[in-house]
Amino acid sequence: MTQLTDQTDPITDQIFNKSIDFNSKKNRVELRFPTGEFNAAYQQALQSLTKAESIELTENIRQHQIKDKIKPIKGIKNIIAVASGKGGVGKSTMSVMLAKSLQQLGAHVGILDADIYGPSIPKMLGISQKPESPDQKSFLPVDADGLQTMSLGYILGEKDPAIWRGAMVTKALMQMVEDTRWSNLDYLIMDLPPGTGDIQLTMIQKIPVTAAVLVTTPQDIALLDAQKALAMFKKVDIPVLGVIENMSTFICENCGHEAHIFGQDGGLRMANEFEVPLLGQMPLNIDIRSHMDSGQPAALWQNQHALNEKALKIALRTSQNLAKLPIKFSLTDSLKLHKI
Repeated sequence: MTQLTDQTDPITDQIFNKSIDFNSKKNRVELRFPTGEFNAAYQQALQSLTKAESIELTENIRQHQIKDKIKPIKGIKNIIAVASGKGGVGKSTMSVMLAKSLQQLGAHVGILDADIYGPSIPKMLGISQKPESPDQKSFLPVDADGLQTMSLGYILGEKDPAIWRGAMVTKALMQMVEDTRWSNLDYLIMDLPPGTGDIQLTMIQKIPVTAAVLVTTPQDIALLDAQKALAMFKKVDIPVLGVIENMSTFICENCGHEAHIFGQDGGLRMANEFEVPLLGQMPLNIDIRSHMDSGQPAALWQNQHALNEKALKIALRTSQNLAKLPIKFSLTDSLKLHKI
């Protein structure tokens, strides 16, 4: 029998591992991550790897384990924290990119803007409405072109400061997480504030985070801070799915010259040194800046844009790595296994 779990995924260049399940008797493969437009390519690749005449391909995004003594949040299967050790590396932009790309792959996705002091997600999504509260106790997530979203920026307003101490920040965040009526989400992308201080540590210790993604630029100072963020997640036993290197290169629009203005392959070196995957590299591109500033992410992360495939591959690797983590078994699952 072909051991598909040991094979390299020809699309992501990662080992399949537990992200797939192969039933050789029925020639059935269950993918535990969304594939979207790559579905036909997976059908062909898996058929070739198994040497079968035909393959039945299904997708099943599962809920994965979280830390002990933390309760899951109703309506959310998995929470992915997007973090950076310092500001200015494009963490919020990459959070939107990841959410929109996972959505394009076919997953149900939400975004929680946990950057209390500098909530930028509403502007990037082009949304300014206040969330509705049908019972005056909970909020309905604000819909942003199919994404379920929540941010303090919706409540305070774009230019209003949050002049709060740490305890108030943590309380506000927990209310946004727990009092929002999330519905049937495969992934909630949580855009963390930059840094590795008490606020960030409290957040990831109280919220049922499944795993984390780190964002950095290639420059040495950004890498040093990203390594601190990596150490923070390791300290609290939260798996790191990989590193996104943002602003990796700049290509001149006039002459086509490619310049490594922030350094070269810093994210790759960090990934190799700390044995975490490099999820992808995103260039410094004026379209990213202009579409994020104007609140038009769909104009950027869509099939027609040149950067779309890069974004989809990053989302694909992220969801595939999450799918390799231990599954959270429910009582129903246990009964099914016992019956088998």
